[in-house]
Amino acid sequence: MTYKEVLESARGQMGPCHACPVCNGRACGATIPGPGAKGSGTVAIRNFDAWRDVRLNMDTIHENFEPDTALRIFGRTFKYPFFAGPVGALALHYGDKYNDLDYNNILVPACAAAGIAAFTGDGTNPKVMEGATAAIAASGGAGIPTVKPWDNATVAQKMAMTRQSGCFALAMDIDAAGLPFLQHLDPPAGSKTVEQLQEIAKSAGVPFILKGIMTVSGAEKAVEAGAAGIVVSNHGGRVLDDCPATAEVLADIVAAVDGRAKILVDGGIRTGNDVFKALALGADGVLIARPFVTAVYGGGADGVAAYTEKLGSELADTMRLCGAPTLDAITRDMVRIIK
Repeated sequence: MTYKEVLESARGQMGPCHACPVCNGRACGATIPGPGAKGSGTVAIRNFDAWRDVRLNMDTIHENFEPDTALRIFGRTFKYPFFAGPVGALALHYGDKYNDLDYNNILVPACAAAGIAAFTGDGTNPKVMEGATAAIAASGGAGIPTVKPWDNATVAQKMAMTRQSGCFALAMDIDAAGLPFLQHLDPPAGSKTVEQLQEIAKSAGVPFILKGIMTVSGAEKAVEAGAAGIVVSNHGGRVLDDCPATAEVLADIVAAVDGRAKILVDGGIRTGNDVFKALALGADGVLIARPFVTAVYGGGADGVAAYTEKLGSELADTMRLCGAPTLDAITRDMVRIIK
C-alpha cells in the first residue's frame, strides 16, 4: 500500500479531518472537536510553516555510504528517530470508525513491526489506559503510555497499570492541563508543581518524559523534576493560541538542557526532511501525531507501515545528500534558517 493510497482511502472516513495531501493545519483551522487548533487555529499552521523556513544544505562531496537511521534511546534501538505521537478521543475528533481502544490495538503493534514505537493517549474512561497498556505489553513493551496530568492519586493508579505493560518509558503530556474538555472533570486535570512531578518521576520505574515544554525555564523545571526526556510541544496548537512554533524554540531549549535530558520535538513535522531538520537543530528524535491517525484510518496496519517507510526513506535520502552517515553525524551546519 502506498501513502497516496492511504490518503485516498482515508478521505471521507475521518469526520472533520479531510485527510489532506499535506497535513498543514489550513483546512482544519479552529475545528475543535476535530483535528484543528485552538482560537484562531493558526498555531498548527505556524508549526508546519516554521519547518519550511529551515532549509537543507546539500553536500555530496564525501564518501559514498548507506545511511544508518537507527536511534538508540532509553535502552532500546529503533529503526528510525521518530515515534507516533499520543492521540486521544479518536471518535470525538476523527470520526466513529475507531475508538481509542481500536486505534491503539492497530497503532501500537504496527509501529513495533515497522521498527518504531507509539506514544499512546489517555482518557477519562479507565479502559483507554487499560487497552493501551495491554497493547504495549503484547508488543513487548515497545510503546510509551502517556498519562494526563490528573490529580496525583489518579496518576499513581494509572502508572501502576503502565508498569505492568513492560513499557521502556512513561510520559505525561503536561500541556494537556490546557485542554478545555479536560477541565472541571472528575478526576480533575491541571498544572503540576516541580515537587509533584518529582514524586511522579521517582515512582515511574522507567525513564519519565515530560511532553509540552515550550520555554527554557520550563525545560529547567522539567530537568529539576527528574525528567529523563522532554518533548518540545505546544500540543499541536490545541491548548494555547498565539504561542510560538516548536521549531522556533527548539534550539534555545537544546542549548539550555545541554545533554541533561533527551529532547524530542513535535508540531508540524510531516516528512523525513523535517525529521532531519529537527535533529540538526539538536533534537534526539521527533513525534508525529495527526498523520499517523490518517494512516490508521486509511489503511490500518498497512497504512502505518506505508507512512513509516515513506518517512524513513525520505530521511535516509536527506542524510545521503547532506553528508550524514549516522544520526549523530547530523549537525547544525547542515541546515539554514531563513527567518
